[in-house]
Amino acid sequence: MKRKTPIFKKIIQHMIIFAAIAFAFFPVVWIFSASINPGGTLYGQKLIPKHPTLEHYKVLFTDERYPFMLWLWNSLKVSAIASLIAVFLCALASYAFSRFHFRGRRTLLLTLLLVQMFPVMLAFVALYLLLLWIGKYVPFMGLNTHAGLILVYLGSALGLNTWLMKGYFDTIPHDLEEAALIDGATRFQAFVKIILPLARPILTVIFILTFIGNYSEYLLASVILTGMKKYTLAVGLNFFITTDYARHWGTFAAAAILGSLPVLVIFFSLQDQIISGLTGGGVKG
Repeated sequence: MKRKTPIFKKIIQHMIIFAAIAFAFFPVVWIFSASINPGGTLYGQKLIPKHPTLEHYKVLFTDERYPFMLWLWNSLKVSAIASLIAVFLCALASYAFSRFHFRGRRTLLLTLLLVQMFPVMLAFVALYLLLLWIGKYVPFMGLNTHAGLILVYLGSALGLNTWLMKGYFDTIPHDLEEAALIDGATRFQAFVKIILPLARPILTVIFILTFIGNYSEYLLASVILTGMKKYTLAVGLNFFITTDYARHWGTFAAAAILGSLPVLVIFFSLQDQIISGLTGGGVKG
């Protein structure tokens, strides 16, 4: 009996693992099944269609009424630009909080964390009026502009990410910067050439988290963007199921599958940096 106990535990553990994997992958498999289902509806859909088809994917590239590729490009553009700017600004702020000691430092850190506790929905009206006012003086950053949407995304990405990046900067020894300063480098040169290369894992993590959050964001984009050619992918996908595509779930599923590919490519190409970036700031020293 003592010998069978470890085997029994392993069987239970493997069953739990396989159940968790099945639970996680079933929605993806079901959506993919809907995208190749010739019926195009959820009624009577089977996990493995008898006559699979790629017609729904073809519609995305041939139907001029719904510019899927333009929506995909808008999402990639907005998410990438917002993520890159957020990483740069978070790096500057985190470096200042990590290396410099000034009055109000702790208060500002707590304020950044406190602001993140309020849901974005509470600021919808304020953000709308703010962009409306900015658009009067700077038209390309007002409502129905990608620059305005990027500006809003930056405001929601700096707080928690600054805290996360600061914890990683605290683990980088000060001696490296001091050696660079002794050799004649300026503080900014030491930051760019010493700190940023060493902080590459956390920079990658912040970029990925911010990119995924912006790429899949719907509420803010649906309020700020009003023109079809300005839509991001999330807003465009909703358009599929609220107009005459209300029963064409196959096309919606095909768009969802294709829309998820950029995130998967970015995640798997940078996965080596994710674990070290998330755990590096957990312990100082």
